[in-house]
Amino acid sequence: MNVVQGFDFPAPKPISSTRPQAVVVGAGVGGLAVGALLGAKGYEVTIFDPLDKPGGRAYAFEQDGFTFDAGPTIITAPWLFEQLWEACGGTLSDDVDIRPNEPFYKIRFQDGTFFTYSADKDAMEAEIAKIEPEDVKGYRSFMAESKEIYEYAFLELADQPFHSLPFTLSTFAKLIRLGGYRSVYNVVSKHFKNDRLRSVFSFHPLLIGGNPFTTTSFYCLIAHLESKHGVHYAMGGTNALARGIAGLVDKNGGTLRFGEKVDSILTSGRRATGVRLASGETVSADIVVSNADPATTYAKLLKDHPRRRWSDGKLERQDYSMGLFVWYFGTDRQYDDVGHHTMLFGPRYKGLLQDIFKNKVLAEDFSLYLHRPSANDPSVAPKGCDAFYVLSPVPNLKGNADWDTTAERYRAKIEAELEATLLPDLSKHIVSSRVSTPLDFRDRLLSWQGAAFSLEPNLFQSAWFRPHNKSEELDNLFLCGAGTHPGAGLPGVVCSAKIVAELAPDPADLMASKSNSEAQV
Repeated sequence: MNVVQGFDFPAPKPISSTRPQAVVVGAGVGGLAVGALLGAKGYEVTIFDPLDKPGGRAYAFEQDGFTFDAGPTIITAPWLFEQLWEACGGTLSDDVDIRPNEPFYKIRFQDGTFFTYSADKDAMEAEIAKIEPEDVKGYRSFMAESKEIYEYAFLELADQPFHSLPFTLSTFAKLIRLGGYRSVYNVVSKHFKNDRLRSVFSFHPLLIGGNPFTTTSFYCLIAHLESKHGVHYAMGGTNALARGIAGLVDKNGGTLRFGEKVDSILTSGRRATGVRLASGETVSADIVVSNADPATTYAKLLKDHPRRRWSDGKLERQDYSMGLFVWYFGTDRQYDDVGHHTMLFGPRYKGLLQDIFKNKVLAEDFSLYLHRPSANDPSVAPKGCDAFYVLSPVPNLKGNADWDTTAERYRAKIEAELEATLLPDLSKHIVSSRVSTPLDFRDRLLSWQGAAFSLEPNLFQSAWFRPHNKSEELDNLFLCGAGTHPGAGLPGVVCSAKIVAELAPDPADLMASKSNSEAQV
């Protein structure tokens, strides 16, 4: 038995000859979710991942008695996970304890003042009035527009495949009417006059890898999504959610094979026939699902297969999200006046984002997201201690930062900023520390260009323009995860898994077709 973070995963199961075989490349949340759904649908599922436990970007590091979520820390659509568990014959609350966070965030401006961001409409209007009374009206009109976008772009389209051009064209008129050609910042600026409030209500695309000044305004829906359904946290960390989905895979007869890297997807004509592992082992499959970045899937896993839409270099030249510098640290004291989620806005907003996304230079200033899960979850830190991670958006590896020599200097600058603002005497109390840079995203997570969220969510890299959930190159290859429709973030990757599971052939039909083919041979 392989013991993984509290779940016991059995040794690999014998391959069944009565169920069609599905191979999933990658045990991120999207890959795990599609594996669980395909297992419930009737497939024999095998998931391969080079890491030693499930999660992908939602991995967890454990050291010195602390648990550090490696990546996502915010759950905004818990009902999607309830539906996932129900589809797989389980109940979410039996396996994972998800709790609401209130307030959502505290935002600290450079002058030391704070904005408390919550679901409470009256409290939000009071916070806005302290900065700019005239923008209270703008807040109301912005939330109304956010709701309209949410009800169409999210509720009606997020879990629908965009591999059909006729379907895309049928949605086009309304998407244009909703203003998808505008940026998030453009829409926010229409409603708010104050620059601080414009930054407060436009930063959300950064949570899914987008530049607010270029990300399609469809992502304004996040404001309504949060206000309606809240911001949540999985006790034990987000990786507890990934482990729970891995349990669903096992429950539905699937096999998870960790520490095993897929080297290539095997093909014959227009079909994927299985995968070859780095060890040389080949595994046959009736369908293959890639949870890897699309650029990795097409440029590396299918490097020997002739491609049409995603020919050599085309996908690699797309615009990718920023990278992330993340410092995980534990302290031997608690900072009780620091909440679960804090944003520290630096001295620049547009200029910093321009440096990160366009100029791709590592600036001297930064903005930070500070995560203190021990504010609500004592299980992630030893008694009397605090667990933190602080995240700084930085250029991806198309920039010229030499992280091998820069990482410690950058970390020290962040430490000094935190010590001067929120965490007094921090340097005296650190008892556990580790750093992750875009190099780790490239080397550990196989993220193209070290981008933290795969493709940037611009208008012409969204929906039909994104690599499709049903591959354009092979009839039985499917893609899920951050780089395909609908995009990054936990809701996005779960929706992509649902799309793939629904697009996958019915297992009974697939087996009948195989039997007929074998009989003819």
